[in-house]
Amino acid sequence: MNKLETEEKIIELLKTVYDPEIPVNIYDLGLIYKIDLADNNEVVIDMTLTAPNCPAADFIMEDVRQRIESIEGIRSATVNLVFEPEWDRDMMSEEAKLELGFL
Repeated sequence: MNKLETEEKIIELLKTVYDPEIPVNIYDLGLIYKIDLADNNEVVIDMTLTAPNCPAADFIMEDVRQRIESIEGIRSATVNLVFEPEWDRDMMSEEAKLELGFL
């Protein structure tokens, strides 16, 4: 896979990760702030949570890491939990807002 195809695959897999309490994937929720795919196929992802005290934080982060590392050619994935900027509903996709009844 070339870099663009790998980045598309990363996004595709991120859309399969859910917070157990919210029926929308973390990508469409706007929880993914940065995806950095280095030339050596190491991935660094900056993500946040809807609430800093989310009890599923470790589960979600590990799920992200494992799914990204399952992509052929990816050497490693690092998931950083960040809280700047603070997440709010405006970061959600239109589909997520519709699904959750915000539209």
